[in-house]
Amino acid sequence: MEYLDFELPIKELEDQLDKCQIIGQESDVDVTNTCKQIEKKLEETKRKIYKNLTAWQRVQLSRHPNRPYTMDYINSLCGDTFLELFGDRSFKDDKAMVGGLGKIEGQSFMIVGQQKGYNTKTRQYRNFGMANPEGYRKALRLMKMAEKFGIPVVTFIDTPGAYPGLEAEERGQGEAIARNILEMCRLKVPVICVIVGEGASGGALGIGVGDKVLMMENTWYSVISPESCSSILWKSWEYKEQAAEALKLTSADMKKQKLVDDIIPEPLGGAHYDRETAFKTVQQYISKAYNDLKDLSTTDLIMQRMNKYSKMGEYKE
Repeated sequence: MEYLDFELPIKELEDQLDKCQIIGQESDVDVTNTCKQIEKKLEETKRKIYKNLTAWQRVQLSRHPNRPYTMDYINSLCGDTFLELFGDRSFKDDKAMVGGLGKIEGQSFMIVGQQKGYNTKTRQYRNFGMANPEGYRKALRLMKMAEKFGIPVVTFIDTPGAYPGLEAEERGQGEAIARNILEMCRLKVPVICVIVGEGASGGALGIGVGDKVLMMENTWYSVISPESCSSILWKSWEYKEQAAEALKLTSADMKKQKLVDDIIPEPLGGAHYDRETAFKTVQQYISKAYNDLKDLSTTDLIMQRMNKYSKMGEYKE
């Protein structure tokens, strides 16, 4: 397990607990009470730390290298029922964007999401979860296919942003994202979006327009990353913590501003501490969201979705 800077007190106590247990196993000394005291202190320390996380600390948790990624959720929720589909039928297959058909609790869904890598090799293969235009066009192709056959759509959002390279711009990155936003607004099937990691900028919005937008507790959703915001406003990355606070990007902030519909609670310490519980909770929230939407007529579904987004923000005419 890797530890973040603010988690070091937890690491020290866990190391103490391990040493105490080893002493008990290798000698005749009764260390039961000592171990219980350390366990109690460890639990208290965890609750104290994770109860008072800053916005920047939540950003760090959302990027934790042990945190489950999109394919982890898909494999857990769908098992062997998932059939991955490839290509945008125009340029090529984008490995940063995955998608396909799968069943969750017996219900078929078209599932689309950004996928990051687990090590240097796979991170390069997945382009660090940053999709090119062909990735968004693949996502749209799959969603339109789902619409054709009346299959609801689930998207998993986890990206530091759409790929900003010259070749991506040449192939129409902005147009591809804008087209997805337009088409998702009027998709004739239920759309459920789940932010499972980073939700940055248009890269997240390209698959983030839905009837229900769910956000995991230790994730963030914003027009720009704290580092980029800091570099623009202060000409340095040193002010990323202040930027994170100012951007109001945490799940609690998003819920308060009515930009997301619900917050999915995570196990103490984050989804990576207890993956199975995290997977089960996400499954429950997806099923609940679908049950709330499945009986709506196509007209009501689209109207409700458009009304939801038209009410966001403040403006004067």
